[in-house]
Amino acid sequence: MFSEIKKSVLVSVWFMFLTFPIMVIKVNTIENTIIWRWENLVLIGVGSFFLSFLWRFMHNKKATKRRQDYKDALSKLFYDNLIENKKVFIPIVAALIIFILLFPKLFSTYQVTIMTTALIYVVLGLGLNVVVGFAGLLDLGYVAFYAVGAYTYALLNFSYDISFWIALPLAGILGALAGILLGFPVLRLRGDYLAIVTLGFGEIIRLVLENWGEFTHGPSGVAGIDRPNFGFDLSIVGSINAIYYFVFFFVLVTIFFTNRLQNSRIGRAWVALREDEIACQAMGVDKTKTKLSAFAFGATWAGFMGAVFAAKTTFINPASFTFLESAIILSIVVLGGMGSIPGVILGALILILLPEYLRAFSEYRMLIFGGSMVLMMVFRPQGLIKSKRRQYNLESMSKKELEERQNAASS
Repeated sequence: MFSEIKKSVLVSVWFMFLTFPIMVIKVNTIENTIIWRWENLVLIGVGSFFLSFLWRFMHNKKATKRRQDYKDALSKLFYDNLIENKKVFIPIVAALIIFILLFPKLFSTYQVTIMTTALIYVVLGLGLNVVVGFAGLLDLGYVAFYAVGAYTYALLNFSYDISFWIALPLAGILGALAGILLGFPVLRLRGDYLAIVTLGFGEIIRLVLENWGEFTHGPSGVAGIDRPNFGFDLSIVGSINAIYYFVFFFVLVTIFFTNRLQNSRIGRAWVALREDEIACQAMGVDKTKTKLSAFAFGATWAGFMGAVFAAKTTFINPASFTFLESAIILSIVVLGGMGSIPGVILGALILILLPEYLRAFSEYRMLIFGGSMVLMMVFRPQGLIKSKRRQYNLESMSKKELEERQNAASS
């Protein structure tokens, strides 16, 4: 018992030391004074002391087994009763779609703008999920393709007055070409080495955007970008709502394509590449085409969303495409569950909307947000919604499929 108290005291002291500059010291820049908030230090010490006890209790063998049983039951409940049961799944999806369609009518323009940004990150997360979740290629420079799409529309519109609808497919094509350009040099790389090279690629694109002033306008960026023309005159509010509906349509298209690709031949090749690259190549899968297709497909959606982002904000500069953006998109995939389409959607909505709705906590909101992420990594490392592999068995096959397999085996 004394050893447990000693461990909790050490944990408490350590947390008090780490949070001292944030939670205790507050500088009043107007009056040039320092406010000492010692009561926060006491709360942190007491809270971390008791939480350390709770932590060790939850990690003993009995509690670990109970927690694993609870996770299995929850996972079974989720997949069997929500995902695989169409009588429940379809009404839930229909209700969500109706809510999203009515969202601009129910909430303010500010809320619509935030939700549009969240939906953009849903598409970005689904695109990166192909590269990281399906193919297992750790990409830390995904924001580079996002920047390519944004600058494609911005520069074409600024210099040649090309409309959004013409520039949108061009942004996707150039994004795919950039993905292939990145994919060729890294065909032999895996793991940390691949991550370092993709990180360098993202930084190279950002530095080019900052320093090639004659072409990209440098750090000043491109301003006055036209919003999409939907065929009729719209006010600013109407234009924001129209972009919201367009992005929502794009989310549905992205979900359809990624879901179909996941269950297709190329999708199974991506999964095989993720599980064991050597065995995948030994079974006759073309590693070069498989990797390049993953990079190209993921980069295509980033290029599309880059053009949408430029049209939405009407101003872009290199500061919008830093490594932090890549980290956020990767966090969406990891938080939601790598390879899980519903998980990535949920992760994007949480990761983008949560900081906005925690603004009421002012200086503590990022601390709360970071703490919640750490708890997720500890208690749910596989993500919010774990990817479930498609299984084939005799019970799930139709009579016709079973007869075809029997005929093929006998022949």
